[in-house]
Amino acid sequence: MARGRRRSKLRLSNIYTFGCLRPSADEGQDPHPIQGPGFSRTVHCNQPHMHKKKPLRYRSNYVSTTRYNLITFFPKSLYEQFHRAANFYFLVAAILSVFPLSPFNKWSMIAPLVFVVGLSMLKEALEDWSRFMQDVKINARKALVHKRDGEFRRKKWKKISVGDIVKVEKDGFFPADLLLLSSSYEDGICYVETMNLDGETNLKVKRSLEVTLSLDDDESFKDFTGTIRCEDPNPSLYTFVGNLEYDRQIFPLDPSQILLRDSKLRNTPYVYGVVVFTGHDTKVMQNSTSSPSKRSRIEKTMDYIIYTLLVLLILISCISSSGFAWETKFHMPKMWYLRPDEPENLTNPSNPVYAGVVHLITALLLYGYLIPISLYVSIEVVKVLQATFINKDLHMYDSESGVPAHARTSNLNEELGQVDTILSDKTGTLTCNQMDFLKCSIAGTSYGVRSSEVEVAAAQQMAVDLDDHSRATTPRMSVQEIEVESSSSNHEGEVMTPRVPIKGFGFEDVRLMNGNWLREPHANDVLLFFRILAICHTAIPELNEETGKYTYEAESPDEASFLTAASEFGFEFFKRTQSSVYVHERLSSSGQTIEREYKILNLLDFTSKRKRMSVVVRDEEGQILLLCKGADSIIFERLAKNGKTYLGPTTKHLNEYGEAGLRTLALSYRKLDEEEYSAWNAEFHKAKTSIGSDRDELLEKISDMIEKDLILVGATAVEDKLQKGVPQCIDKLAQAGLKLWVLTGDKMETAINIGYSCSLLRQGMKQICITVMNSEGGSQDSKENILNQLTKAVQMVKLEKDPHAAFALIIDGKTLTYALEDDMKFQFLALAVDCASVICCRVSPKQKALVTRLVKEGTGKTTLAIGDGANDVGMIQEADIGVGISGVEGMQAVMASDFSIAQFRFLERLLVVHGHWCYKRIAQMICYFFYKNIAFGLTLFYFEAFTGFSGQSVYNDYYLLLFNVVLTSLPVIALGVFEQDVSSEICLQFPALYQQGKKNLFFDWYRILGWMGNGVYSSLAIFFLNIGVIYEQAFRVSGQTADMDAVGTTMFTCIIWAVNVQIALTMSHFTWIQHVLIWGSIGLWYLFVALYGMMPPSLSGNIYRILAEILAPAPIYWISTFLVTVTTVLPYFAHISFQRFLNPMDHHIIQEIKYYKRDLEDRRMWTRERNKAREKTKIGFTARVDAKIRHLRSKLNKKQSNCSAQDTMSPRSV
Repeated sequence: MARGRRRSKLRLSNIYTFGCLRPSADEGQDPHPIQGPGFSRTVHCNQPHMHKKKPLRYRSNYVSTTRYNLITFFPKSLYEQFHRAANFYFLVAAILSVFPLSPFNKWSMIAPLVFVVGLSMLKEALEDWSRFMQDVKINARKALVHKRDGEFRRKKWKKISVGDIVKVEKDGFFPADLLLLSSSYEDGICYVETMNLDGETNLKVKRSLEVTLSLDDDESFKDFTGTIRCEDPNPSLYTFVGNLEYDRQIFPLDPSQILLRDSKLRNTPYVYGVVVFTGHDTKVMQNSTSSPSKRSRIEKTMDYIIYTLLVLLILISCISSSGFAWETKFHMPKMWYLRPDEPENLTNPSNPVYAGVVHLITALLLYGYLIPISLYVSIEVVKVLQATFINKDLHMYDSESGVPAHARTSNLNEELGQVDTILSDKTGTLTCNQMDFLKCSIAGTSYGVRSSEVEVAAAQQMAVDLDDHSRATTPRMSVQEIEVESSSSNHEGEVMTPRVPIKGFGFEDVRLMNGNWLREPHANDVLLFFRILAICHTAIPELNEETGKYTYEAESPDEASFLTAASEFGFEFFKRTQSSVYVHERLSSSGQTIEREYKILNLLDFTSKRKRMSVVVRDEEGQILLLCKGADSIIFERLAKNGKTYLGPTTKHLNEYGEAGLRTLALSYRKLDEEEYSAWNAEFHKAKTSIGSDRDELLEKISDMIEKDLILVGATAVEDKLQKGVPQCIDKLAQAGLKLWVLTGDKMETAINIGYSCSLLRQGMKQICITVMNSEGGSQDSKENILNQLTKAVQMVKLEKDPHAAFALIIDGKTLTYALEDDMKFQFLALAVDCASVICCRVSPKQKALVTRLVKEGTGKTTLAIGDGANDVGMIQEADIGVGISGVEGMQAVMASDFSIAQFRFLERLLVVHGHWCYKRIAQMICYFFYKNIAFGLTLFYFEAFTGFSGQSVYNDYYLLLFNVVLTSLPVIALGVFEQDVSSEICLQFPALYQQGKKNLFFDWYRILGWMGNGVYSSLAIFFLNIGVIYEQAFRVSGQTADMDAVGTTMFTCIIWAVNVQIALTMSHFTWIQHVLIWGSIGLWYLFVALYGMMPPSLSGNIYRILAEILAPAPIYWISTFLVTVTTVLPYFAHISFQRFLNPMDHHIIQEIKYYKRDLEDRRMWTRERNKAREKTKIGFTARVDAKIRHLRSKLNKKQSNCSAQDTMSPRSV
C-alpha cells in the first residue's frame, strides 16, 4: 500500500464565501460546553482497543435490516402466524382433538395445521434470508484502516471500530460517521455527496480543523492520538456538538467537520477521518426504523370474516347442543336400542345439560369446516406464484442495468391494487441527475430549436385531439405544424445535421454553433454570455485522456451542463489555479483557439437564501467585471436602469421556457472601476474575517452592495433529465386516480423545478408555499404564524369556485417540524389532501417517515413510499407498501423495501397491471373460498339436525379430508394466479380500472355477504333437493332405498360439481390450465370414488364399490347431480346477467368491446371510451398538455381572426 500521496497545492476554501469558510478555533472561538445528559460519548482517536470494555464499549459497525434472527425467529414468527384468527382457531381445535370427544382422528386436525403454519414460516424465513444476504454484502465492503504502524490495510466495514483512523478515496462511501482530519487539498477541504442521506445532488463542502492539517500522509498517523468528547447518537443529520482534545488544547467541532455514513467522497482524491459513530449509532441508521411486519388490508378484513364465521360456528354449535339436550331429555327414553335403562353419561335423560355441554365441543369440531384451514396456505401459494410473475415480467426488466423487478415479500401483492397516495423521493427516483442545456435567450433573441419533452407531448396530444374533435372552423394540422406553432424559437430555413449526443448538451441551433454566432447582430453580448458560462462557477476540470475532452466535477448538474455548453460553443474551461481560471476561446470560424486567463478576485457562492452566484474577475486587459447568474426574480430586481434593454423579450422567453418544463437562470454582468472595487473589497475582507453570530448577515449585506446595477445579458434553459418514462408514468398514475407527494431533502427551488419537469406543477397552478417567517418571538410565534398560513390556505382552497383550478402545496423541513406537531398536523393534512400536488423539501429522513405515517393514519388509505437511498428507508418502512429503486447509490432502500424496481417508470406496470390483477384475484379467491366452505359446512349441520343432532357426519372421513386439500384447492389457486378481467395492454390503456381496487369494489362487505348468502343458498339447495329426491323413494330399479353413504356420496358429488361450475362462471380469462384444473378436479372425484370403492371392504368400508354398483347404475343419481348443480348456480348466473345488461362495470364494457372486436371496427368509439376511462386529473402530462392546447388554440383562433379581417378588408372582398 502506498504510504501517502502528494498533496494538492490548491487551497479551494478561498473561493468560498458562504459555503465552508468559518473562523478557526485558534482565532478565538471557545470550545463547546460538553456536559450533562446527551453528551457522554468519549472517543479515543487511533486507540480502538480502548473501546472494547465498558463504559466505552460502543456498538459495532455491523448493520442489520432483517426482521428476525436465530433467537427471535420462532417466537416472533409463531406469534405472527397465530395472530391470524383462523390459525388460532385451528390451534385450539387441534388441542381439543386430542381428547375422546373429537369426532375426527387427532392427526386429521394437527397435520393440516402444522403443514399450513410451517409453510408460511418457511416463506417468511426465505424472504428474511434474502434481506440477510443483502446485509452481508454491505457489511463485507472494505475500507482502508490504520493498523498503528503507519500502514493502512483493507478491513471489512463490520470490523471497523470507534476510534479507528479511516482513509477514504475518491468516489468511495464513508463506512461510518467520521470526523474529518485532513484531505488531499492543502487547506483540508473535501467535497461530499449526500444524496443517499438528504436527496441533494449538490456537493457539500467539508473542512477539517486547522490543527489537524499536518496529518497529510499515512506515516503521520503512526503516533497520532487525541480525544473527542461529543453528543450521544441521535438522528439529526444537520447538527453535531463536540470538542477535540489534541496537543493539550481543546478545539470545538461542528457539522462541517463530520462525514456521515453512506455519503460519498467526490472531487477529492482522498481524506483521513476518525470513526465517531458506528453501525446503528450512525445518523443514517438512527433515522431508520426496525423492519415492521406488514399485513394487507384484505388480510385484515379476512380476519373479521373469520370472526363472523366463528360467530356462525358457535351459533349453530349452540343450536346443535341445545337440540341434543332436548333430544336427550324428551326422546332418548323412547329409543330402546340405546338402553335408556342403563344410560351413559352422554345420553342420560336425567342430566341433559351435561349432555348438551359435552356435545357443544363435538359440534365445534364437527362444523369446523366452515372455517377454511387451507385458505391461508392457498393464499400463500398464490401470492408466491404472483410474486414470481412479477419477478419474471420482462416489461419491468431494465436492460441497461440488467436488473429485474423483485417482490421481496409476497404478503402485500393485493395491496398494490389499492394504493391511494404515493410518497416519492426526488433524487435518483424521479431524476437521473443529468441536466441538458436545451435553449437560451441572448440579447432578446431566443436560440435553440429542439423541443422539450413537454412540447413534444403537447404537439402529439393536440394532433390526436384535433383529429378526433375537428370542426369546420378549425383546420387540421400535423404534429410538425403544431410543434412549429408551439415553439417561437424555431428558426425557419435552417437545417440541422445529425450529431453525436453529448451528455449535458441537447442544444440545436446553427446560429450559435461552429462560430456562426460571430455573424449575429449582437455578437458582443453573445461573447459575454459564453464567458459568463465558462467563468462563473466553482467546478474543477478533469481531462479525459481517451477522448481528449474535459469533464467537470461540479457542485450541481446545472453547473456541469453550463460548462459543457460553453465548451461546445467554443469557450472551453480547462484549468483552475488558486487565483485564476483558464479558458480556451474560439473567436473565429476557423477553429483556432486563444488561451485566456481570468484572475478570480472574489467569489460569492450560491446559497438557497441568495439564489444567485457572482464572481469578480480581472481579465487580461485589466478590466474588472462582476459576472452574476441566478433566479430571474433575483437578477431582475438588481438591474440598472440601462441594464433592462432586453428585459421584455427575455421575460417572454423565460415564460415560454417555463411552459416547456425547463429550468431557467438569468445571466448578467457589471463593469467595476478600480476605486469602487478596492473600497468594497476592503469591507468584504473585514466582514469575511470577522468573528460573531452576525458574520453571515454582514457578508450578505456587503455582497448586496456589489451585486446591483447589473446589465442583463440573457437567460439559460436547462432540461432536467428525468428518469426514462417518469412524466408518462406520473401521468398514467394520475389518470388512475393516485395522488403523488414528493418528499426531498433538496432545496425548495430545485424541488419546484423538478415539479415542473415531471408535470406535478405547471403554469397556472396556484402555489401555496408554507414557510417559517423570521420571528424574534421564538417557536411559539413561529407556530402561530404557520397556523395562520395554514388556515388562510384552507379557506382559499374552499372558496375557490373554478372547478379547473389546481393548487400545489410546497413546504420546507423547518416549517414541517411545527406542522407535524399534534395540535397542527391534521390541519396540514386537510390542506395537503385538497391540493393536487404536494412537495415537501429540505426534509430529514425522520420527517419523511413522519409525513408518511400522518398520511397513512390520517387518511386511513393505502400509502406507497418509493425511494432509492438510505434517507428513504424510514418512509419505505413506515408506508403500507415500500418500493426501493435499485439504483447505483447503494442498496439500503432496496433492503428495506417490499418490492424493488430498477426505474420509477416500472411503478406504472407494477400498480396498474399487477396491482389491479392481484387485488381482484385475491379478493375473488377469498370470497369464493368462504362460499364453498359455507356451502359444504352447513350441509353437515342440516344432516345432524335431520338425524336428531346425533353428531353424525353424512360424509366419509376421506371425503372430508380431500375436500379442501385436493378436490377444490387447485381451481381456486388457478383463479388466484391466472385470472385476468382484461389484458395488461387494456389495463394501461384504461387506467381508471385501477379505481376498482382503490374503492375496494370486489372486497367490500356488500360483496362478501353476497358470497356468503350464495353459500347458504347453495347449501340449502344441495341438502334439501337431495333429501327430497332420494329420501322417500326407491333409489334403484329393484326398489332399494339409499343408505346414508349413498346419500352422502350423492350430496358430495353435487357439492363438487356446484363449486367447480361456480368458479368457472367467476372466471373471465381461460387457458388450458384452468380447464384442466376445474374439470380435472371433477374427474378426479369420480376417479377417487371408483378406486377407493375397488379396495377391499376392510379398507373401503361402506364405500365398497359404491360408484360402480350403487350410484352409476341409478339414473336418479345423475338426475339429482344435474338438477342440484343447475339450481345452485342459477342465482349467480342471473345476477351477472342482470349486472352486465343493466348496470355494467367498466371491465364488463371493455370485455364486450374486445369480444365483438369493436375496437378494430370503430376506432373513434374506442378512443372515446379510452378518454372516458381516465380520472379527471390536475397533474401530469395530460393536465399540462390540455393547458398547452388551450393556449395554442387561442393563438390559432387569433391567427384565423386576423386572416379573416385581412380578407374582409382586401379589394377583392369589397
